[in-house]
Amino acid sequence: MLRTLIWALLALLASAALRAEILVRDDTGQTLRLAHTARRIVSLAPHITENLYAAGAGGRLIATVDASDYPAAAKALPRVGSNGMVDLEAIVALRPDLVIAWQTGTSLAHLDKLRAMGLVIYLSEPKRIDDVAGEIERFGQLAGSEPTALLAANRFRQRLAKLRSDYAERPRVRTFYQIWKQPLMTVGGGQIIADAIRLCGGENVFGQLTLLAPTVTVEAVLAQDPEAIVASGMDAARPEWLDDWKIWRKMTAVSRGNLFFVPPELIQRHTLRLLDGAEMLCRHLQTARTHRPVPVNQPPKGSP
Repeated sequence: MLRTLIWALLALLASAALRAEILVRDDTGQTLRLAHTARRIVSLAPHITENLYAAGAGGRLIATVDASDYPAAAKALPRVGSNGMVDLEAIVALRPDLVIAWQTGTSLAHLDKLRAMGLVIYLSEPKRIDDVAGEIERFGQLAGSEPTALLAANRFRQRLAKLRSDYAERPRVRTFYQIWKQPLMTVGGGQIIADAIRLCGGENVFGQLTLLAPTVTVEAVLAQDPEAIVASGMDAARPEWLDDWKIWRKMTAVSRGNLFFVPPELIQRHTLRLLDGAEMLCRHLQTARTHRPVPVNQPPKGSP
């Protein structure tokens, strides 16, 4: 009898949660109003898909875009296009009660058309590492999976605080982060990777640029003379073009052997795994510190 009452109470609470109105502000400051927690969600970016699973909302996902490959369960979801090009008719046919899109990576024209069709759009645009935890919490609100989302967000914050304590105040390492070779692309000061560089005690040599992914020239990189060059590329393999810098033997990063690689899925996606990439980046910059020449008036450690 008691067990029956408990199950009835839980069912009543779950039903009430589904009926309760949801108010959540997205990364653009727009407030979304849902009549109940979202039960049919379409994700329009890989990082959004990953964060929904982290928030305990993976069971509410009904479709996503190409390149949404993590976690493994995401690979089985139906596809509705890619980041920059989505199939509007396919999305509408799925009858989602919520579409979550990446502001930078989704066509504004497509978003306007989806809104005109009556769909509710949440825009994701984390700009700092700290923003990832908040996004996961909001996804938990939207999907009614707050306990899981809060636990994931708190663990993320604790790990971030530990990295910040370990590395943020160490001597600066002037760093050039290379996204791609042709065109030669880097990260501006407002990009989340630039935030990871700061976290690790690095200084982004192009941090003064306002574009998120500006194009620069080889001459501009040489003029900045970075102490470390970090590249990502397209997949888990170290890009061959990272070694193209070796021809510039007088550049500090080259002369000291500070050419490093971080897998893009760990540093370019705004997810929990961003801290895996940040930790790898921090270790690389610490290696660069150990490659600094010992001042002539200071004996090496361990010497008599």
